[in-house]
Amino acid sequence: MFNSTKIKVFLADDHNLIRAGIKSLISEFSGIEVIGEAEDGREAIDKIIELKPDIVLLDIKMKELNGLEVTARLNKEYPDVLIIILSMHSNEEYVVQALKAGASGYLLKDSLPSELEIAIKSVMKGKTYLSPTVSQKLVTDYLKRVSDADADTEKDLGVFDLLTARQREVLQLIAEGNSTKEIADKLHVSIKTIETHRAQIMERLQIFNLQGLVKYAIKTGLISSE
Repeated sequence: MFNSTKIKVFLADDHNLIRAGIKSLISEFSGIEVIGEAEDGREAIDKIIELKPDIVLLDIKMKELNGLEVTARLNKEYPDVLIIILSMHSNEEYVVQALKAGASGYLLKDSLPSELEIAIKSVMKGKTYLSPTVSQKLVTDYLKRVSDADADTEKDLGVFDLLTARQREVLQLIAEGNSTKEIADKLHVSIKTIETHRAQIMERLQIFNLQGLVKYAIKTGLISSE
């Protein structure tokens, strides 16, 4: 897959302005380039087969074939192509359907630009990436399913060995289900500062979604599973 120096991205969205905006953002990211785009699902499949991108940014609602159908077809026939769903919908049904179809990420269209870069690079590393807002909606259900049996033979380094005091504080607030704005308000800092902390925490722990952060926080005793 790593056959070039840059991550090759394909855009599929039926709104020209959105595609243009995303393409412009990606042009500012190091090591990532847009190699093609489409405005409907069928066109997307044809061009993806031809261009062989590393990652597809795919609108969940498109003409001809919607994003979920395109995802399922690509996942079955071209499993090496990684897919990040773009959507305005944060409800659990859409997210679960996207992941079941084979998506590697789910990014809300109102996310910060920095989230797009993190999502692309995380998915390229083989991780599943979900927008923070999406993850927060799923965290309660996740915590209910967590049990002592999840502490398997894997040996996690203690949270104190990897993170600064402020990063541990931010991680705890994230794992407890607080939104980025709520954390910023609690710590009396800007939203951008919390986004930076969150990105650094993910990078240090090599965990790129909220479910993983919650599980890590439980296993290291930062929060309780009860």
